[in-house]
Amino acid sequence: VQFVESGGGLVQPGGSLRLSCAASGSILFSRYALRWYREAPGKQRELVASISSDQNTDYLNSVKGRFTISRDNAKNTVYLQMNSLKPEDTAVYTCNADYTWPSGVRRNYWGQGTQVTVSS
Repeated sequence: VQFVESGGGLVQPGGSLRLSCAASGSILFSRYALRWYREAPGKQRELVASISSDQNTDYLNSVKGRFTISRDNAKNTVYLQMNSLKPEDTAVYTCNADYTWPSGVRRNYWGQGTQVTVSS
C-alpha cells in the first residue's frame, strides 16, 4: 500500500491550495482514520486536520475556518483544501492513515510529503 500526495507548491499570502493524498494497493480505505500533518523547519510536526471513517473532522486551532479536510472513499483519496494561506502555514504536509483491526493488528501508513510555501 502506498500513499502519494500532490498539490503542494508556492502560493502568495491569502491564496489557496488543495492537497490530495491517494492510496494505491489493497486497502479498506473507508475504515481508516485519515490525517494531515505538517512540519516546518525547526519546529515539531503538528497534526493539522483529521477525518474519521464516519466523517467526523477536527482541526488545529490556527487553521480552523481556513482549512477543510475531506475524503472520497470511492477514489481512496483524502483532501486538504487550504484557503487564506499565511506565511506561517509554510511546511511539508504529509498524510497519514490509521486503522486498528478488531484483532488488534494496527495498520498505519504515511505519504512522502509535499512542500507548501506561502510567500510573496
